[in-house]
Amino acid sequence: MNKQEFLAEYAVARKNTDSVKWDNLKETFDAEDLLPLWVADTEFKAPKEALEAMTKRIAHGAFGYSLTPDAYFEAYFKWQKERYGIELHREWMRFGTGVVQSLSTLVNLLTQKDDAVLVLQPVYYPFMKVIENNERKLVVSELKHEAGVYSMDPADIEAKITEEQVKLLILCSPHNPVGRVWSEAELAELLELCRQKQVLVIADEIHHDLLLTDKPFVSALEVSEGKYRDNLVVVDAPSKTFNMAALQNSHVIIPNPQMRQRYDKLVERLAAPAGSILGKVAAAAAYEHGASWLKGLLETIQANYDYVKEKLTKAYPQIVISPLEGTYLMWIDLSAVVDPAKLEIFIKNKAGLAVDFGTWFGASGAGHIRVNLATTPENIERAVTALVKALDENQS
Repeated sequence: MNKQEFLAEYAVARKNTDSVKWDNLKETFDAEDLLPLWVADTEFKAPKEALEAMTKRIAHGAFGYSLTPDAYFEAYFKWQKERYGIELHREWMRFGTGVVQSLSTLVNLLTQKDDAVLVLQPVYYPFMKVIENNERKLVVSELKHEAGVYSMDPADIEAKITEEQVKLLILCSPHNPVGRVWSEAELAELLELCRQKQVLVIADEIHHDLLLTDKPFVSALEVSEGKYRDNLVVVDAPSKTFNMAALQNSHVIIPNPQMRQRYDKLVERLAAPAGSILGKVAAAAAYEHGASWLKGLLETIQANYDYVKEKLTKAYPQIVISPLEGTYLMWIDLSAVVDPAKLEIFIKNKAGLAVDFGTWFGASGAGHIRVNLATTPENIERAVTALVKALDENQS
């Protein structure tokens, strides 16, 4: 499916549908008339096969306690194996209602109160909330960057692990918001360091289907032929790929049997939810039939990225845009054209946009905005036009 076919069949208006992105602007931005490009979901319907599968299940009419369908494991395992070479086993699989919920459970499982947990900033801000809300000590290693291209700083990571006695590292792979798809060499260096220092790793791989270049995604599960599986847990979900967040279904992948046993005991004690049957029915159909849908989505994201980059850098060459290897989230450094201290007011009041601001992802994000590209070209064109106009007025 190409971009034009995808947009014609799947683009959908979400205003006045109880959408957090569209209908809850007042709470976060204290305004309701902004163009929303913030929350990481999309303006596209899920694949038609997923909708048909849910409709069929709903027609049955009974929604009692349910098992994970065999078709789910078959479709998801095939998708992971054929696209990324990831070898999965049923006994590794656990389910949650979302990656952030699972992260909270795992932080409680793998650490104790006041233990140090390391993140690589700028990074998805719920990582920090999960650590601090569970009374753990947040430790930060800043990603290095040059001309908008980010990389890990192994020397700093090692120093922070040693100085702070870090027990756990939460990794974002691909990385939100800077758009990096980590290479196997980068991951191997990090995972080996963690193994040597006895630091456990949670790898959040929720964006791994959203690849914008030929650079391959390598799961932490497969680095060095699975060498680090016993030291890590992987979380992901169909929600980002197929726009299914409200269906509340995510994966917790635990290869280590002792860790799995401990996880099961904690989940039993917490009576933690383990996903929804409709979420699993929809995702199974999407994994089986959704490759063409995903192709159309990725073409749309790529075209939107190219448009924003071309228009913004032509108007203001000093704007720095990070290359987008993975995710549908564009990381834009406006610090050369807007005072970082005034950026939020400028974006909201002058450009009329609702975006994620860089400081939400850590102090090093100052001067940046994160723009969600998984929307219609019309929305992207409106946003760029408004931003350039606001910048022009700001310069005069």
